[in-house]
Amino acid sequence: MRRHGFHGWWLVGAGAAIQFVMSALMQQSFGFYAAALVREYGWSRGTVGSAFSFARVEGPLGPPQGWIVDKYGARLVLQVGIVILAAGFLLFATIHSLWQFFLFYIVMSIGSSFGGFQTITVAIVSWFDRYRSRALGFSSVGFALGGITASSAVAYAITEYGWRETSFASGIIMLVLGLPLTFLFHDRPEDIGQHVDGIAPEDRDAYRLAMPARIYSTTVDFTVREAMRTRAFWMISCGHAAALLVVTAVQVHLVLHLTDSLHYSDGAARWILTSMILMQIVGQVFGGVLGDRMSKRLLVIVCMAMHAVGLLLIAWVGTNILAVAGFGILHGIAWGTRGPLMQAIRADYFGRTHFGAISGWSSIITTFGPILGPVIAGFLYDWTGDYRAGFTVVALMAAAGSIFFVLSTRPAPPVRTPVEG
Repeated sequence: MRRHGFHGWWLVGAGAAIQFVMSALMQQSFGFYAAALVREYGWSRGTVGSAFSFARVEGPLGPPQGWIVDKYGARLVLQVGIVILAAGFLLFATIHSLWQFFLFYIVMSIGSSFGGFQTITVAIVSWFDRYRSRALGFSSVGFALGGITASSAVAYAITEYGWRETSFASGIIMLVLGLPLTFLFHDRPEDIGQHVDGIAPEDRDAYRLAMPARIYSTTVDFTVREAMRTRAFWMISCGHAAALLVVTAVQVHLVLHLTDSLHYSDGAARWILTSMILMQIVGQVFGGVLGDRMSKRLLVIVCMAMHAVGLLLIAWVGTNILAVAGFGILHGIAWGTRGPLMQAIRADYFGRTHFGAISGWSSIITTFGPILGPVIAGFLYDWTGDYRAGFTVVALMAAAGSIFFVLSTRPAPPVRTPVEG
C-alpha cells in the first residue's frame, strides 16, 4: 500500500467510483422508486418486490459474463454495461404500465450486472493477493457511499421533481461519469509491467513465510470444473445466496416498513438508512483489513449471525428507536464486512486465472437469494398486513446461512494427471 506507483490502487479507486454512481442512481435507490410507484399506481408490495426479484439476471448471465470478462477483459465489459444501464434509465422514465416496469427494469439490471460489482471484482482479484480483502473492501465503499446519496439527493429529487425526471437524469449522469473511469482498468498487472500487490516475485516468499497460510490464496489455480467438484464451491455459493436474500429484502422493503408499518417520517427513514450505510462503510474498511490478517470464513459466520439478530430487532421491537439503531449497526457492519470477504474467499480457494468463470457459475446459485428475499418479505406483508413475519423468516434464513460457511473449508489442490507430450 505504501508503493504509490502501483496501479492496482488506482483501479480500486475507479471501481469504487463506478459503484458509487451505480449504487446511488439505481441499486440503493430502488426503495424510493418503489414507494413512488406504489403511491402513484397502487401496485402491491408483493408486485413491486417481484419486479426486483424477476429482474435478477446474475444467474443466467453469470457463466457467459464470467467467460467474457476472462476472455475480453473488464474494461470492455464495463463499458457495454454502463451504456445498457443508461439506456435502461431513459426507458424507465417512460413507463405507464406494469409490463413496462418489469421489462425496463430488467434492461437496467443487465446493465448493472455487466457494468458493476461482479466485473470490478474480477479485475481487482487479478491485481491483489496479500491485500485482496482490503482492496475489495475499499472498492465496495463506493457502493455504500452511493447509498447515502440515494437516501438524500436521489430521494430528494424523486420527491421534488418526480421519479420520471430523476430516472432520465440518472441515465445521462451514468454515461458522463461512468464511461471515463473504465479507461483506468487493465486486466492484469503483468500487462503493464507490474506485479500482484506491487510486490516483486523474489519478495513474495518472504511475505508468505511471515503470515499464516490461510491468509494467502492457493498456489494452484482451479479450473471451473475442478472448482465445481469441491464442497467449498457449493457451500460458499449457498451461503452467498442466503446473505443476498437478507440484503435485498432490506433494500426493497426497509423504507416501506419504517414509514408505513412503524410510522416513522420520510425524513427519519432517510436518517436511519444513512446511519446503517455509515456502519456498512465501517465494516468495509475495517473488515477488509481484518480479512487480510485472520480467517475470512470466521468473520463471515459472525456477520451472518449479526444479520439475523438485527432483523429480529427491526421486526419485533422496531417502534423502539434504540432497537432500530441496533439493527442499523448490526446489519450495516455485517453487510459491509461480509460482502468483500465472500469474494476474497473464492479467490483464495480457487485462484485468479479462472475467477471470472468460477464466480459466474456460482452466481446461478447466489441469484436465488435476491429473487426470494424481496418476494418473501413482500408477499408475507400482503398476507399478514405488516413486515414482522417476513423479516422474521428472512432472519432465520440468515442464521441458517451461517452453516454453509461453517462447512466451506479450504479445498485440497486438484489432482491432475500429467500430460504426455
